[in-house]
Amino acid sequence: MIFREATVDDIKQIQIVRNSVKENALSDPNLVTDQDCNVFMFQRGKGWVCEIDNTVVGFAIADLVNNNIWALFLHPNHEHKGIGRKLHDMMLDWYFSKQDNVWLGTAPGTRAELFYQKSGWRKAGMYGKETKFEMTAEEWKSIKQTRKTMILGI
Repeated sequence: MIFREATVDDIKQIQIVRNSVKENALSDPNLVTDQDCNVFMFQRGKGWVCEIDNTVVGFAIADLVNNNIWALFLHPNHEHKGIGRKLHDMMLDWYFSKQDNVWLGTAPGTRAELFYQKSGWRKAGMYGKETKFEMTAEEWKSIKQTRKTMILGI
């Protein structure tokens, strides 16, 4: 399992992962183009991937322009392995080295919504039909410290 920054060559596989998900699926796969991925990963922010046997199985993309998480998706065949958590944490560590506040939206009643709640995100109402979550750099720092304390048993 390799975690690394995304490259242009990853976009085709990122699209495969994005279109494989069971929840938060796109109504039309053409709504998110390869060019959109390129812009969000290299002009507006940054992306990360997890690959297994040279195949992208998960990815995350943060957008510094709109101060939000643009994407965090995992291929259904690779759930429950800690991949989503690792991508999430890498992305937020980088993001909060650049900005102080971030938000995201996800469909209500989904596993993604539960994941963000368990990850320490704060519900902030609705964004259209999605649940809006927010986090600050200080909250992220506290979450990481709490995790460290739990792991070390302090």
